[in-house]
Amino acid sequence: MPKEQLKKPLTSFLLFVSLAGTSLLTAQSQDYIVPRTADGQPDLQGIWTNDTITPMERPASLQGRAFLTDDEIAAMEENLAQRRTDADNNIEVAVGGNIGGYNQVWLDSGDTVLSTGQTSLIVDPPNGRAPLRESAAAVRDYYFAHVEDHYIYHTVWDRCLTRGVPGSMLPAGYNNAYRFIQTPDTFTIVHEMIHDVRVIHLNKDKHIDDKVKLFMGDSVAHWEGDTLVVETENYNDRGMIASSSAGARLKGVPVTENLHVVERFTRVSEGTVIWSATITDSEIYTQPFTISMPLTRDDEYVMYEYACHEGNYAIPNILSAGRAREQQAQR
Repeated sequence: MPKEQLKKPLTSFLLFVSLAGTSLLTAQSQDYIVPRTADGQPDLQGIWTNDTITPMERPASLQGRAFLTDDEIAAMEENLAQRRTDADNNIEVAVGGNIGGYNQVWLDSGDTVLSTGQTSLIVDPPNGRAPLRESAAAVRDYYFAHVEDHYIYHTVWDRCLTRGVPGSMLPAGYNNAYRFIQTPDTFTIVHEMIHDVRVIHLNKDKHIDDKVKLFMGDSVAHWEGDTLVVETENYNDRGMIASSSAGARLKGVPVTENLHVVERFTRVSEGTVIWSATITDSEIYTQPFTISMPLTRDDEYVMYEYACHEGNYAIPNILSAGRAREQQAQR
């Protein structure tokens, strides 16, 4: 089925499913019967995408606004298309200047807002902003100011390790596809970005030993009606909550070993799964916050291997530039 047919506008009510629970969802989507796998589980399988121009946090200009009007959506999408065209048609590189990065030929970050019309991916707290502690923002800023000093100050995505959880589910500049695979005992997510594969066990009733710390944490899942609930903990403190520019102010924000994430996957139509993640990390945020967005099924999407670290010269070159600056300063 073409992607355009699948992206039918959802009522704004669906946005709050992740906050209010499955009872509201059932009331809203009672006409849709979720298909079942051979063993009777709600069937979430397929390729799902989340490319969008909807920002992570609500812009100040939309303060107090949870949703956009149809006219605002049309204007945003038209303005973006024009800016991208202008940018690609006016590429100038001066000698010794910034050569820039990818142009639009290489990017696939979407050209539409989310079908819900929401003004931000963050839906709770109600202001659409992450309750980031100043101390955590200071650590993030220090990392970015010292990327020439050591590889540990680069994001885990820049290092081609992983985008973590929930970072691996957030939109990026490209490779915004996910293949869901189900067995009676597992729910597997194959990520197009960094070719992460996340195997989530459905038959576990507790997490691994607390001494074991992982970049993507340890996930335990169960069904609540037609909603798959995934709880993840056992993180190490070397990851980041968001590692791409789509994370905006959250890009590069560190995590602690106390990070706890609860995700919900609920299929609400043939072409839509509502995904949400509630994030708790008291040393980084003053309170838990929730991200929610629709994932759109795209049976025609082709996922290719994303060979990230192979042949990656970026970080060695950045570190070499730092050493060259130091030598130049000593002359």
